[in-house]
Amino acid sequence: MPEAPIQAIVCCLGQPVAGNPTQFVMENAFTAAGLDWRYLTLEVAPEDLEAAMQGMRAMGFRGGNLAPPHEQAAIPYLDQLSDNARLLESVNCIYQEKGLLIGENLRGKGLLNPLKMLVELQDAQVVVFGAGSTARAFAVELAQAGVAELVVVNRSAETGQQLVNLLNDQLHVPARLVHLSTDYAPEENAKIVVNATTIGRGDEEARLPLDRGALRPDMVVADAVVNPPRTRLIRDAQERGCRVLEGLGMMVDEAAAAFRIWTGREPDLGVMREALEEFLEL
Repeated sequence: MPEAPIQAIVCCLGQPVAGNPTQFVMENAFTAAGLDWRYLTLEVAPEDLEAAMQGMRAMGFRGGNLAPPHEQAAIPYLDQLSDNARLLESVNCIYQEKGLLIGENLRGKGLLNPLKMLVELQDAQVVVFGAGSTARAFAVELAQAGVAELVVVNRSAETGQQLVNLLNDQLHVPARLVHLSTDYAPEENAKIVVNATTIGRGDEEARLPLDRGALRPDMVVADAVVNPPRTRLIRDAQERGCRVLEGLGMMVDEAAAAFRIWTGREPDLGVMREALEEFLEL
């Protein structure tokens, strides 16, 4: 009887990780691609992270995803970082290459890849709501894609200015802060508006502090919120004639980027989206 090959294994490390849909999405994608791979969702406490990373090495995992609170804490246990992960000081994807564990940050890919299909990024002014980890990842990807200017809209002036400084000083892309105190109206030359906050998560009526009347048909509006997929921002933007990008699609594109890194294969995006919708009961 021929010896069966050992299954390739990838994982997610986080705490808490209950309700994370990535395993269901990835295993459906592996099956569709004819790959005998497994994805494990593992609850790892912060004090056990070093041992978990050593376990990944010892057991030959092909890679994995890092969920909070491990996205920064895992960095000392990695051999190398991508330029993006180093710039963001955060890792959400690990892959093994020639025996080394390499950290990558793919969060911005979920926005950038589908956005490029909707609008020309070169020389565009982009408005980003938020300055947390998602906003930082989005802003860095957009800056590297050659946008003309990034306007960071945030309630915390200190956090917002930190992101602006990163964009100006390290990526040399014009960026400025709008300290949010009332509804913000994008300027006439704004082409892209991105919600990178949690406003709308779990509440389809939650309203981003944005002047709806300033939205124009020549704009693209993106919302990082996954569930509900049709947030109030997305509905308002469509009513104003804007093209839109939902968080559900962004999550699929981010997962697809990890799939490509691990397997070297192109995933079926339709299968991944159907799996995500099934898991979230949409």
